[in-house]
Amino acid sequence: MTILNIRGVNINYEVVGVDGPWLTLITGGRRGYTEFLPFAEKIAAKGFRVLLHDRRNTGASDVLIEGQDGEEELWADDLVLLLKHLNASPAFVGGTSSGARMSMMVYFRHPEVVKALLLMRVTGGDFAAGRLPEMYYGQFIRAAEQGGMAAVCETEQYRERIMANPANKDRLMAMNPQTYIDVMRHWLAIFLQGPRKPVLGVTEEAIRAIKVPTIVVPGNDLTHASANGIATAALIDGSILYSLPIEDQDVPLLPFSDWAPHEAALANKFAEFMNAVQTSPLSH
Repeated sequence: MTILNIRGVNINYEVVGVDGPWLTLITGGRRGYTEFLPFAEKIAAKGFRVLLHDRRNTGASDVLIEGQDGEEELWADDLVLLLKHLNASPAFVGGTSSGARMSMMVYFRHPEVVKALLLMRVTGGDFAAGRLPEMYYGQFIRAAEQGGMAAVCETEQYRERIMANPANKDRLMAMNPQTYIDVMRHWLAIFLQGPRKPVLGVTEEAIRAIKVPTIVVPGNDLTHASANGIATAALIDGSILYSLPIEDQDVPLLPFSDWAPHEAALANKFAEFMNAVQTSPLSH
């Protein structure tokens, strides 16, 4: 475990690989980075350094429920500071699900640090728009309203955050429940802004404005329906659409680990894509 304090928050991170161009991969939901370790090792073996990190409020990093920006904006700004600390900027930036949205957010807010985008399992559509606000915010607002911060700490997600980083419990229990509720409602309101598809919360105008090399790998569940990945790739001029030999499944959410049989092929494709970007005259 390697920790860097960024803007008052202890961020847990790991670098896989010893040399080569930098790629940072961002997990989905509020899951920690460990689910990406096998995939990162496959990419690192092809001559890349892969930065993985637990965003604030995820994994073993600190929980800090405050900020006027939305949670994904906070995550994006934290990552940029981490990249700069490691002298890893500009980097290839990619992720899955909310990690794909955050990758786009990094580009929108800090285009100078992004060499190219690698977007997996793009989130969009009515199903995702109906499910995710409750999953990310609604259930925790309700817990705080009904049982204060003790009830929040007893939810599955926060139990995991406390187990990974015990100091998180003291930090959470010291919060005024109403302050917690107010911040979470603020973040929820920001999360609900914008369109529902093809990328939740991101306008087609913003997607069309992406001017760095981009590869899009569609998902295959109701939250990450392949149609949204295909539509996203169509909006980004010159992007590459790479579809795995999988079919959409009528289930709310498949874990990234379900893609384990395809990780080797995906690592090969990403390495091919990044090497092409590296050797392009436009990248120099």
